Amino acid sequence: MKSFAVLALAAITFGVCVFAQSSAPSASGALLVLAKTDLTMSIVDPVSLKVIAKVPSGPDPHEVIASADGKTAYISNYGGGSFNTITPVDLAAHKALTPIDLGALRGPHGLDFVAGKLWFTAEGAKVAGSYDPASKAVDFVVGTGQNRTHMIYVTKDVNRLVTSNVSSATMSIIEKTGETAGRGGPSRADWNQTVIPVGGGAEGFDVSPDGRTIWVANAQDGTISVIDFAAKKVTDTIAANVAGANRLKFTPDGNRVFVSTLRGADVVVFDAASHREQKRIRTGRGAAGMQMQPDGSRVYVSCTPDDYVAVIDLAKLEITGRIDAGKQPDGLAWASRP
Repeated sequence: MKSFAVLALAAITFGVCVFAQSSAPSASGALLVLAKTDLTMSIVDPVSLKVIAKVPSGPDPHEVIASADGKTAYISNYGGGSFNTITPVDLAAHKALTPIDLGALRGPHGLDFVAGKLWFTAEGAKVAGSYDPASKAVDFVVGTGQNRTHMIYVTKDVNRLVTSNVSSATMSIIEKTGETAGRGGPSRADWNQTVIPVGGGAEGFDVSPDGRTIWVANAQDGTISVIDFAAKKVTDTIAANVAGANRLKFTPDGNRVFVSTLRGADVVVFDAASHREQKRIRTGRGAAGMQMQPDGSRVYVSCTPDDYVAVIDLAKLEITGRIDAGKQPDGLAWASRP
């Protein structure tokens, strides 16, 4: 009996150790995957490509972002522009927290996390805004006046915001122009917006790593608009043949641009310098969310109709793996390990 107890204890201990090892993200971080049909967010170990944990995402999850310290994820609950919550997730405890109620700011979609704050778009209200996790309050809102203000990018100094406005076929660059002292109160910042016409269905976009250009994928036209960020004007329109384009991402080194499309079987790769197509990588029946691994080794692509995430080697430009993280995967993000 004694030897049996020792063996049982050893087995239990071994099982706990194995679970602990398999539950820990890699040293570099973890991939976050939203599954629309399952209403979950999966935490994926990028080494084993296995799901570590699944957490309830809240209704209609579309985009996800992680805080800079890797402790919290935030999921936009879109509802086609009608819902008004963002679901936070404790990444260490693998637990969904109390949803953030945005009140009249309906249709949260695009997300960014900069300077300790969560930045978001709200399509129903035609605005971009920020939420302060410390005070647990929305502390900034700016209107775009554009239809379906969808995705968002915020510069590290928080002096410029960029949004794509799908139905208006425009991009907004919103800049802080200075601060003035209020009468007997705190100073107030002024913000100016430049609206830039691009192609129909402008949705996925990215800012080049050097901060000089903005590439915009136009889903209806199948084109890509290239914008000079400083001059705030379109400098090239690429006949890219990317109808149904969903997301666009620069590689971390800025040399290539990847475009996913829900209307085609391929992810399209462009040379950033020449604006020329380099390759089409077959991923399935369509692709949506994309996430670059920060070390520049891989890009992850949500193959939404086929219920898996494709792993593409950036050196080989070939698919080297697949991740099963639920039905209809879409939004992806990278969480640094705390």
